[in-house]
Amino acid sequence: MSRIFTTPVSAVYPHYVTKVEKKGRTVAELHQVIQWLTGFDEATLQRHLAQETTFADFFAAAELNPRVDLITGSVCGVKVQEVEDPLMRSIRYLDKLVDELAKGRPMEKVLRS
Repeated sequence: MSRIFTTPVSAVYPHYVTKVEKKGRTVAELHQVIQWLTGFDEATLQRHLAQETTFADFFAAAELNPRVDLITGSVCGVKVQEVEDPLMRSIRYLDKLVDELAKGRPMEKVLRS
């Protein structure tokens, strides 16, 4: 079991915020990406952050977007579509979406519209 599974999402979330804001994107856009992936509205996301929900519990409670299979490419040299563990794949999906947002990709493309 990977250490990231038991890491609170709130421990990594500030890094996501820093990454996207450094590149001129907003926290609102980050939340839009998280909502697209997980189905969590603003209140639910804030509750998970406040309760220090682990990544395992965060994604167990999420209803992944049915279009997640459209998320392809590499994160840290690993192709997300080839990750076998479903939880790790979900975490990599989030990482990939945050990367795309930070790189300035249009929101329509990040959200696979």
